[in-house]
Amino acid sequence: MDPTATTTPFSTLIRTASHEQHTEAESSAFMSDMLGGRLGVDAYTRYTEQLWFVYRALEDGAQALREDPVAGPFVQPELMRTAELERDLAHLRGEGWREGLEPLPATAAYAARVTRCAREWPAGYIAHHYTRYLGDLSGGQIIRGTAERTWGFERKGDGVRFYVFEQIPNPAAFKREYRELLDAVNADDLEKQRIVDECRRAFALNTAVFRELGEAFPLGA
Repeated sequence: MDPTATTTPFSTLIRTASHEQHTEAESSAFMSDMLGGRLGVDAYTRYTEQLWFVYRALEDGAQALREDPVAGPFVQPELMRTAELERDLAHLRGEGWREGLEPLPATAAYAARVTRCAREWPAGYIAHHYTRYLGDLSGGQIIRGTAERTWGFERKGDGVRFYVFEQIPNPAAFKREYRELLDAVNADDLEKQRIVDECRRAFALNTAVFRELGEAFPLGA
């Protein structure tokens, strides 16, 4: 591990170490096209479907980790997104939204990795928790705004409820407290490096999903 790691807050270390992968994910063709308003609502719907598989893995896994000394502090009910995703999918796909719903191969691999970490490696689960939820509270709000403008969803209404954290009135304060949890994580330097590596892996898995979505919805679709 970098010799400065012992003096650098872990929240800073994990953010800077995964910056390149984070940028790659954000600048994927699919995300760029969607945020640019160049794709139809069917692309946004397909993206939301993929999120459902990932968050089911995250939140099903969270149930068994509530008392875990490493991951337990991160399991916070105000973050849970599955119910909101299901409400969005009912709005996007209709009442029978579960019918025919299948993950892309990259999504299945992503969800499987999250599930494995939740079961076998709580510290690794933190990496996935961090990359998803802090992203939702930050860049996710840009996606919400784009969706509302581009496809006419009601502001913070059905279709974009995934991005609305009603139980977090002050996202900036929440993110600050979350970073304090990261700084205090119950792990030694070697384990922290493994968490950072898993964080990079999480971004790579997410980028793979974007790549497959981009193949399904090329520019001009």
